[in-house]
Amino acid sequence: MTQYIVRRLLQMIPITLGILTLVFSLIHLVPGDPALQIAGENARPEDVLAVRKALGLDKPLWTQYVSYLEGVAHGDLGRSFQTNESVSVQIRERYPATIELAFGSMVVALLVAFPLGIISAIYRNSWIDNVARFFALIGVSMPSFWFGPLLIIAFAINHTWFPVSGREQGLRSLVLPSLTMGLAMAAILTRMIRVSLAEELTQLYVTTAIAKGVTRAKAIFRHALKNALIPVITILALQFGSLLTGAIITEQIFSWPGLGRLLLQSISARDYPQVQASILVIALTYIAVNFISDLLYGVVDPRIKL
Repeated sequence: MTQYIVRRLLQMIPITLGILTLVFSLIHLVPGDPALQIAGENARPEDVLAVRKALGLDKPLWTQYVSYLEGVAHGDLGRSFQTNESVSVQIRERYPATIELAFGSMVVALLVAFPLGIISAIYRNSWIDNVARFFALIGVSMPSFWFGPLLIIAFAINHTWFPVSGREQGLRSLVLPSLTMGLAMAAILTRMIRVSLAEELTQLYVTTAIAKGVTRAKAIFRHALKNALIPVITILALQFGSLLTGAIITEQIFSWPGLGRLLLQSISARDYPQVQASILVIALTYIAVNFISDLLYGVVDPRIKL
């Protein structure tokens, strides 16, 4: 296990370097000059040039890239073009809100998907199964930029049960954005749990266990469900990463002060250091979640030899 963990950690180094290189390259291909945006549309050419020099944008691109890599290697992600503050400070302020929203959405998804998926697999082709599949289809089809405002109208404007936006009211503020992303994720998980568990219930070991006197409930929840969790864990890890990126739209809709909203604002302002640092943090979180999911495979199914 130790060798596996070390090997996986070493594999993260070239992946992280590739992410840094790709983000740095793509952001410099985006049209627009941050120096002109900071100096103003009516600024004189010499003023724009002075801003470019102050920001280090007058240097060759490869020089900027090397300086950026050196800064990241020393834990320095740079300073924001807009505020001149350390981007690390801004990320530390915003990142907990994004993680809170991602976990809230995950809790909603699990609370909905597991009961529906399990019941749907047990009572295949029944009316319960048809309702669960209909819900999954509706959930996958609803985009967050439509479903979020719909929830605001229904539960924050017509009925003032929850706040319209912000994060000031604690858990009440978390409910609507978590539902916006969590229900869409629940639809995908419900389908996956149903298919995976239904397949396991047809295996001979389940039939043998019941024939030996094990109750059907015990055969399902102690044996079949555990084996059915392998593909579900994979989907959970991928969907958690999607929650971090999908939160950009949801955070904007609900004015949620998270990393996604900061990233969107930074892209609009051509704030290169902030964009690069935000995407790097999201990518590293994605890698870490997938790494944890690989370790969970061995916990859920001892047959897997890491």
